[in-house]
Amino acid sequence: MNKNLLFSMCAVTAVSMSGCTTIADMAGADSATLNVAATQGFNKTVQEAQSNKTLDTSSSTYQRINAVFNRLKPYADQVNQTGQKFNWQLAVLKSDQVNAYVAPGGKVVFYTGIVNKLNLTDAEIAAVMGHEMIHALEEHSKNKIGAQALTDLALNVGLGYAGSNVGQLGTAAAQLGSQIGVGLPYSRSLESRADQGGLMLMARAGYNPQAAITLWEKMNRLDGASGSSFLSTHPSNSQRIEAMRKNLPAAQAIYNQRR
Repeated sequence: MNKNLLFSMCAVTAVSMSGCTTIADMAGADSATLNVAATQGFNKTVQEAQSNKTLDTSSSTYQRINAVFNRLKPYADQVNQTGQKFNWQLAVLKSDQVNAYVAPGGKVVFYTGIVNKLNLTDAEIAAVMGHEMIHALEEHSKNKIGAQALTDLALNVGLGYAGSNVGQLGTAAAQLGSQIGVGLPYSRSLESRADQGGLMLMARAGYNPQAAITLWEKMNRLDGASGSSFLSTHPSNSQRIEAMRKNLPAAQAIYNQRR
């Protein structure tokens, strides 16, 4: 069976999260190994940010991101079915980049630009974080790595995640994304799963899921004006927002029960 056919089969099984993750395990990218790699990359990112004085641990932006992070964590743990306990950690980086991601094992990286440039509310921060947490909780990076392995591209994507504006942040944050697949564009099906799961996660934590719609509307306006690195790996369009609107009633019901 040729590699193109195998790749197609893996794409078809993306929603079930079985075929490609099995290939990833065979390629040495099992959950435990990925989590260890992510921890190492995250620690390097923090150390480099400390050295470059780009690690934010005290600003009002950091405090808001950290508060949302702490509020979401217990609900994220409740839906963790990876078989691996997540050691959730947060790094907030001072940068104008509109970006955020959550690496395997619960390593959260947020850039201040995504909050400040978009003037995000706390609920909109939760929408970003919830979406990214679901990517990690459903091991979408592992799925991507499995797909790459079938085309001999596993763990070899360079520094494309951060684009050409790595700047004073250094390379560690970019490498963390590239080496474990976090920075790769996810398939539409995986993005949809993260959208839906993120809505439910933020609602369980008591954030109004309506904020996910306003978040992506802001993203679209920014994309139309000047583009953003976040949108380069997170396809955002009217069809996506419409799909989220269809999932809103279920998330809204969860949110309303908490009020």
